[in-house]
Amino acid sequence: MKQCLLTFSKRLLQIQCLLLVTSASFANSVACFNSNMGAFCIELFESHTPITTANFLTYINNGSYTNGVFHRSVFGFVVQGGGYRIVDNGTEKTLVAVTTLPQIKNEFKISNTRGTVAMAKLPDIPDSATSQWFVNLADNSKNLDFQNGGFTVFGRVVFDGMAVFDAIATLPKSGGGFPFIDSISPQPSVNNLVQISDVTVKNPTGVFHENIASFAVDIGDGTVAEVKLKLINSDADLLFELDSESIKILPAKPTNVATFLPQSGLVSIPSIMINQTTMANNIRMELVNTQPYQFVLKNYELSN
Repeated sequence: MKQCLLTFSKRLLQIQCLLLVTSASFANSVACFNSNMGAFCIELFESHTPITTANFLTYINNGSYTNGVFHRSVFGFVVQGGGYRIVDNGTEKTLVAVTTLPQIKNEFKISNTRGTVAMAKLPDIPDSATSQWFVNLADNSKNLDFQNGGFTVFGRVVFDGMAVFDAIATLPKSGGGFPFIDSISPQPSVNNLVQISDVTVKNPTGVFHENIASFAVDIGDGTVAEVKLKLINSDADLLFELDSESIKILPAKPTNVATFLPQSGLVSIPSIMINQTTMANNIRMELVNTQPYQFVLKNYELSN
């Protein structure tokens, strides 16, 4: 058994993971938004798109997306925001453009499939993204992956957040594309727009979404890899299986990382986000099979 555990550690070192065009496997931060159409969270692909992710977080931290609105909605295509926000001066509310930072370098690596979040940019200028971003309502890879240098996907909507965007896509729109919550008023005020009230950034070790736990793990000798463990048995003993094709060796160790001890076969994960409000903490898993690599969940704690 000891030899098998050591083999597992070596296996992680040997795999050269190609960047998958369909998805990414790990994010260190999750941005959760509250809006008047519901709450949603975006898992950020920091290890894949560091420039774009840092840019997005800067706009969050400087308040550009707080009281922001979604100004474009195309059914079956995208819902877009990040361009405008509402300012309340005490007597009236007005719509103003977001103050933009310098344009950033394009980092296209991940395909524009349903649920992914990408940066908007100017036509025919790949390195022109600033504050605007959009959510893909459908698989737009055949279009957006092959024009303007490819549109940079830097995250994905997790948990049940796509229900919010699917609902936004059905709302009536103005001539400019702004989705309106209520179409009764012939001249809707800013109060009738789809608005973001606040944004909170959380930093779990990993995310559990669609029965897959994604996180970064120190495999025992200082080497850190991104991995996906898929829940394959939800009976009394929760059994997870390693997706070997998801493994990617990271060039640097994240500040929030799981650990694997080859000698004991134990995986310790500080925290995994399982929905917008709930975190699983102090997670312990044990390696029980090596062909394929499978882990059983031993214990965890829940917090809100």
